[in-house]
Amino acid sequence: MLGTIRQKMILLLGEESLGVRDLSQALGISEKDAYAHLEHIQRSVSRQGKDLVMVPCECLSCGYVFKDRERVKKPGRCPKCRQSHILGAMFKIE
Repeated sequence: MLGTIRQKMILLLGEESLGVRDLSQALGISEKDAYAHLEHIQRSVSRQGKDLVMVPCECLSCGYVFKDRERVKKPGRCPKCRQSHILGAMFKIE
C-alpha cells in the first residue's frame, strides 16, 4: 500500500467496517494515533460527498448503546451502570 496513513485508512474503511484496534494493527500505529486520524478523516471524506459511518459503542455490562455520541473516541464509562467494559465503535466509509 502506497500513500499516507490516512489514505490507507480511507482505503481500508471503504472496503469493510473496522474497529480502531483493527486499524491500528493493520497500519502499525497506536490506537491513540488511529483515533486522531479518524477525526481528520471524518472531515475529509465529508468534503468528498462521503460519510464516515460509525456503529456506536456498546456497554458489555448492561447493553447500553451510545447511539447519540458524535465523538469517535471510546467513552471511559457507561452513563447507565458506570462500568468501563465498553465495546469500541466500528467505522466504515460510504
